[in-house]
Amino acid sequence: MSNIALNVDKESKSNSKSSIKDNISTSFKVWIAFLTVTFLIGGYFIVERFITGLAATNLSSITPWGAWIAFYIFFVGLSAGSFLLSTLIYVFGMEEYERIGKAALFTAIVCMIVALTFVLMDLGRPERMMNAIIYWNVTSPLAWEVHFYLVYIALLTVELYVAMREDLVRAARTNTLKGKVARLLIFKTSTINEETKHRDHKWMKILGTIGIPIAILGVHGGTGTIFALVKARPAWNTAIFPIIFVVSAMVSGTALLLAMYVIKRKVQKKPIDHKMVVSLSKMMVAFLIIDLGLQFYEYLTSWYGLEAEHLDTLRTMLASKMAWSFWGVQMFLGAVVPITIVFWKKTSQNINALLVAAICIVIGIIAVRFNIVLPSLIVPVFHELPWGDYFPTIKEWMVSIGVVSMGLLIYSFGELLLPVEETSEEVKQ
Repeated sequence: MSNIALNVDKESKSNSKSSIKDNISTSFKVWIAFLTVTFLIGGYFIVERFITGLAATNLSSITPWGAWIAFYIFFVGLSAGSFLLSTLIYVFGMEEYERIGKAALFTAIVCMIVALTFVLMDLGRPERMMNAIIYWNVTSPLAWEVHFYLVYIALLTVELYVAMREDLVRAARTNTLKGKVARLLIFKTSTINEETKHRDHKWMKILGTIGIPIAILGVHGGTGTIFALVKARPAWNTAIFPIIFVVSAMVSGTALLLAMYVIKRKVQKKPIDHKMVVSLSKMMVAFLIIDLGLQFYEYLTSWYGLEAEHLDTLRTMLASKMAWSFWGVQMFLGAVVPITIVFWKKTSQNINALLVAAICIVIGIIAVRFNIVLPSLIVPVFHELPWGDYFPTIKEWMVSIGVVSMGLLIYSFGELLLPVEETSEEVKQ
């Protein structure tokens, strides 16, 4: 009997190992290997940055913020936009987007981790990062922003856990890799029935409702407020700036989730929800048009004001050697191309074309972030002072690649270990 039991145990273990190997495809292994290499290369420059300080950058007292702050507000926007898109599902009941619900929450968490890592890279004394939490200056918007980030990440984590709870209970009954992780995350008494489903749905709605004002007013609207309250920089010091940040977050968040969904389904050779992709594309472009309208009125007001600082900032962004970023990337690649693709009949229903549109918007929003940060800092506060001249060094780009690779590794392993992706059966339920 003991020999039979031993053989059964060995067979179950071998089946478990084989099922784990089956779940990890060759393409996933190649993807992880690529990310690991880029992360290690970037990690070398990250260590060098901590050793040598900001000497590894082109930052100066004239332009104290550069690429890392631009990427910081970009990823904060991705996070807020992804979360707000999830609220359309869990709070407002737009079930046609159910397939990307949990992915949106997980993306929001990973993007916040990446964003805060970029801030850590930019800090002159990163070892003092805890001071903003410990010594809370209640009159400082930046101090409030730090605490909003902590509450926001905690809320996202709890909401994601509640969203996955039913799937974790179901996965815990299997011998797969996800099943082993699920057994570590759930209670032994966890069950699935109509009462628990109703309870989870109720908590998802409560947490999502609480998170909406935190995301809009505290996270990305709060990030825009940090810029808007810098009175020494007239180009930032406007009341519409936080609103532009929030709308831009919806644009980039929707585009990112759309691109990730289509790419994943193509790589995994799984069917794509055509109706959802088309609907998301239209929503993405609608947000983009609103964002373009807000930016137009922002530039128009600056131009009509005829203040030297505003005009110099506009001239730097629109008619200097940096103008390629605005006209080529932000406006043409990030606006004209995706709007044309979504509204042109020949491409409006084509999945590949809509994927290109989403990727173009994500790239365009990166240019938007650079055009927010750099032109306003290049123009001096007083005309008697020298003008700034900033472009990221190779080391800054390599650090950025390392941080982004870290985020992609976290997301990739998260999808491997957690039930983030909705199955067709779950969507129907």
